[in-house]
Amino acid sequence: MSNRTEAIVIGAGHNGLCCAAYLARSGLTVRVLERRGVVGGAALTEEFHPGFRNSVFSYLVSLLDRSVMSDLELEKHGLTLINRPGGSLSLLPNDHMYLPRDTKAAQAAIARFSKADAEVYPAFEDMLEDMGELVRGVAREIPPNFDGGWGDVWRLIRQANAFRRLSSERQVELSELMTMSIGDLLDRWFETDVVKGLYGFEGIIGNYANAYTPGTAYVLLHHVFGDIDGRTGAWSYAKGGMGAITQAMASYCESLGVEILTDAGVASVEMEEGEARGVVLEDGRAFYANVIACNTHPKVLFGQLIDTAQTPAAFKHRIEAYQSESATFRMNVALSELPRFHSVDHDKSGLTAMQNTIDICPSLDYMNCAYDEAKQQGWATSPVISMCIPTLVDDSLAPPGQHVMSLFCQHFRRHLPNDQSWDDIKEQVADVVIDTVAKYSPNFRGAILGRQINSPLDIERKLNMIGGDIFHGKLSLNQIFSLRPVGGYADHRMPVKGVYLCGSGAHPGGGVSGLPGKNAASVIIKDRKRGLV
Repeated sequence: MSNRTEAIVIGAGHNGLCCAAYLARSGLTVRVLERRGVVGGAALTEEFHPGFRNSVFSYLVSLLDRSVMSDLELEKHGLTLINRPGGSLSLLPNDHMYLPRDTKAAQAAIARFSKADAEVYPAFEDMLEDMGELVRGVAREIPPNFDGGWGDVWRLIRQANAFRRLSSERQVELSELMTMSIGDLLDRWFETDVVKGLYGFEGIIGNYANAYTPGTAYVLLHHVFGDIDGRTGAWSYAKGGMGAITQAMASYCESLGVEILTDAGVASVEMEEGEARGVVLEDGRAFYANVIACNTHPKVLFGQLIDTAQTPAAFKHRIEAYQSESATFRMNVALSELPRFHSVDHDKSGLTAMQNTIDICPSLDYMNCAYDEAKQQGWATSPVISMCIPTLVDDSLAPPGQHVMSLFCQHFRRHLPNDQSWDDIKEQVADVVIDTVAKYSPNFRGAILGRQINSPLDIERKLNMIGGDIFHGKLSLNQIFSLRPVGGYADHRMPVKGVYLCGSGAHPGGGVSGLPGKNAASVIIKDRKRGLV
């Protein structure tokens, strides 16, 4: 290829590759530029200890849209998904609760703690499934812009019709879910701490918030709109780790002639008379195109690659105030043997339970204490932790008889008090995480052969995620749907002509869905047909 293509995609994470694939499918010549030496972004698999591989950042599959999997022929290009047998295994100080997928079995598990909660559980799950189906439909759509044209009006009507088709009770419940805190929602449905803790975690995962922060109930919805195996809210493992998704996407892109360059960090988007004309790399190379699709954090695009002074005043004001912090600490550990949790037998049923997420979040109060500690000192000494042991279903990741575990931890602030640096304390904090798990598993610490640590600073530095925010910006009420990334620019078109946002900073937000990339490509293709770029 020459230095000129019809489109340039900045960032070879899953959304960038997805956008590039759809653009190439439409017949455009496309070049993808990746700052790091590997493709994948947050959907990446690495060997972190000799013989041990695991997903480095994102670690489970649920939101990946079925249309993306089909259109990009991901299975043909090497992706295999392994369904989990159930939901979550919640660890308690002297007990546990495992929720299998079967509703009656889940009710029996809950009934050990509360018969009343067991009785209302099916209604709660039905409500979440209905809401998940609605949110999935909304996620697949491009949000209407404020003060938009007829296209925005029709999108608004279409999405309003989906809302109208809900029963009146579901309409009320959806309105509440979009505004309530996860704590208030769960207090309304359940009485026992263990059930509230299990579902409460979904409201603060990747979200620095208290359980009673308004809007956190929506984050629960965001995590249940996936339907990987036909069941809303179900989760799977990618065989070989999450990098298998982006490797399959890259393979599909290359089959269409897309050129993917690594070690190709973009220094600036070049403009002429207010329109995009190409990019200049950090090493001085220049590439040209009239379409620039950016799979970057919005504040990287506007602030690093494009000076916000070159944007309208209202946009500049809002993008500079864009909130971005998920308070996430991410670890992988290589294990010589399986952890043994106090109350979980290593029989067939116990090992089945351990194939799912294993959570340390016994109550809403526990969540709130983690938040309060992080607010005061920068990080929680009793963190909320979600663990997975993918080698229980995928033995390709570790030597025979040994295992890898991922640990996804809350709350850990990106900016620490008293000028502390994460580079100085992350090993100490990792020890606290290990100690927390060891309270539930006496053999855990002794089984660790090696560990990989990514602090909020590491996440920001490696992935260019401002504030270490895994969603490219908080999923708060002022930063979702038509307000993502900011009002007036929710249709992927940015205030510089020819520049489009195709990453998680666009609707529907973070998670490995591919929808921001797919939807951005559809807007670009439409604009090309209309001669706008």
